Amino acid sequence: MVVPYKHEPFTDFTVEENKQLMLDALKKVEADLGKEYPLIIGGERITTEDKIVSVNPANKEEVIGYVSKANKELAEKAIKVADETFETYWRKSDPKFRADILFRAAAIVRRRKHEFSAHLVKEGGKPWKEADADTAEAIDFLEYYGRQMLKLKDGIPVNSRPIEYNRFDYIPLGVGLVISPWNFLFAIMAGTTVAAMVTGNTVLLKPASSTPVIAYKFMEVLEEAGLPDGVINFIPGPGSEVGDFLVDHPRTRFVSFTGSREVGTRIFERAAVVHPGQKWLKRTIIEMGGKDTIVVDKEADLELAAQSIVQSAFGFSGQKCSACSRAIIHEDVYDQVTSRVVELTKELSIGNPSDPSNLFMGPVIDQGAYDKIMEYIEIGKQEGQLLVGGTGDDSTGWFVNPTVIGDLDPKARIMQEEIFGPVVGLTKAKDFDEAIEFANNTEYGLTGAVITNNREHLEQARRDFHVGNLYFNRGCTAAIVGYQPFGGFNMSGTDSKAGGPDYLVQHMQGKTTSEMF
Repeated sequence: MVVPYKHEPFTDFTVEENKQLMLDALKKVEADLGKEYPLIIGGERITTEDKIVSVNPANKEEVIGYVSKANKELAEKAIKVADETFETYWRKSDPKFRADILFRAAAIVRRRKHEFSAHLVKEGGKPWKEADADTAEAIDFLEYYGRQMLKLKDGIPVNSRPIEYNRFDYIPLGVGLVISPWNFLFAIMAGTTVAAMVTGNTVLLKPASSTPVIAYKFMEVLEEAGLPDGVINFIPGPGSEVGDFLVDHPRTRFVSFTGSREVGTRIFERAAVVHPGQKWLKRTIIEMGGKDTIVVDKEADLELAAQSIVQSAFGFSGQKCSACSRAIIHEDVYDQVTSRVVELTKELSIGNPSDPSNLFMGPVIDQGAYDKIMEYIEIGKQEGQLLVGGTGDDSTGWFVNPTVIGDLDPKARIMQEEIFGPVVGLTKAKDFDEAIEFANNTEYGLTGAVITNNREHLEQARRDFHVGNLYFNRGCTAAIVGYQPFGGFNMSGTDSKAGGPDYLVQHMQGKTTSEMF
């Protein structure tokens, strides 16, 4: 029997002891700033002259680390190692052994939880609460996917007859390319990597170029937990060179990607091409963006509605694919909700997240993100009414103040295009039917929320609000592994539900065997 997993608890930093532990962890991480990190291919550390420079987005003069950058030749070396490791050893390995590596890794991270969270504060610009949740989610993925593998290791029961014995088993696919994002730089990177590994595949891990150091730190954890050489190969490098090369490679069996719609659709197209020497159709596991909506009905707790909008829109500076980037509010309560959203937004603190007094909002990830968000704010000023925010400062780090734009047309660019920053647009709906119509009017379908006390409207939304994760009377972020399996419809991706009961199956293929008596 597999014991169900209860998710890793979050840390209460109002407790002085916890606060001091985090401050001590930040000092420890600061002592490691500016170090060099190699590639890892087949267990071999490889240093290259060309480096990725990872910087602190809250203090861009502070270098987190210099990470060796892979090229096509090293990518070819990595895929040969991964392919050989898969064929000769890993595909035949005991699923219990693979799961045990995840459980040991979870224990290591749990013992060093604040240290990893401190890395996320520094490299990802995450406020303490967001960093702690990211680390907890990484632990959750390790524990949950280990248990899921133990459930799947003996296959799924099928019928047999007196003259035959039938089995349906899952077998691994082969070499997988994992391209992880910078926003959940630990949790999603770890979850996508170990999901591919624990199912018996070998992995080429290409983390986001903005946040490669935490991925190297995770490689060290896996090695300490007993991961054999060549199973996961750490190859950060430019997507235009290394990423495209590996997506196209005939020995790549599947691609697991989390990131933007633009890159995700490009990978989907490239992976569909059958190259010379390729004898399979590549599988893609793709999680892209969102344009996520909170619908506020007239029969609702309006304080809950305002709190949900603000927390969902501005947590981690809106840099979540699940973030609330628009709210559709019944016209009867629009002014009241909008007024409260503005009040709450004005109360938010923003600053360097290393400072414990700045516990809500930190920076956005880099100059490109800053420039894009500020451009969208200017568009929003033309399309609607700027209610609060609208300013930024990129002198020392990349800080954008939380911004609310009201009185928008539901088809305005601010209401349609993913901004990926601390900007939320507000619009009115004449009734609940129109609110759901507006909520569904984007290319995306990731998360959404409905705030209402009307049970019929909740059931209507359950049926008609077309998103992969729909929440009632709460915000639209903060899915928990094993509790709210996460993935979206339409241009939000292939809806492979991370942290859900069928996620590992995406990394395997079913094999039927039938034995006659």
